[in-house]
Amino acid sequence: MTDQPTPDPTPAATPAGTIDDATLKAAFNAFKKRYKIQKLDRESRLGGHRPTSAGLNAVGFGIQPPNQFPLAAFQALAKQGRIKDLGAGFFAMV
Repeated sequence: MTDQPTPDPTPAATPAGTIDDATLKAAFNAFKKRYKIQKLDRESRLGGHRPTSAGLNAVGFGIQPPNQFPLAAFQALAKQGRIKDLGAGFFAMV
């Protein structure tokens, strides 16, 4: 029996309030860039086979957030209302 403190059982689970503003801002910017690229990719496929087609708007899709940032950062952004949590690790722009 030692008098050492017990380690925290869930060190990876950080509350959304502990993520600093700089990380949230960088995570949101990275998410916006990835979302924009995915949207353009989807829209280019919806227009048909001609390269000069007008395409269609890609609506109602979600993406997995960039893995350079913790998932808790994107959950915090969803709680702030900046992005929408679709569940199963997918998020969408509001």
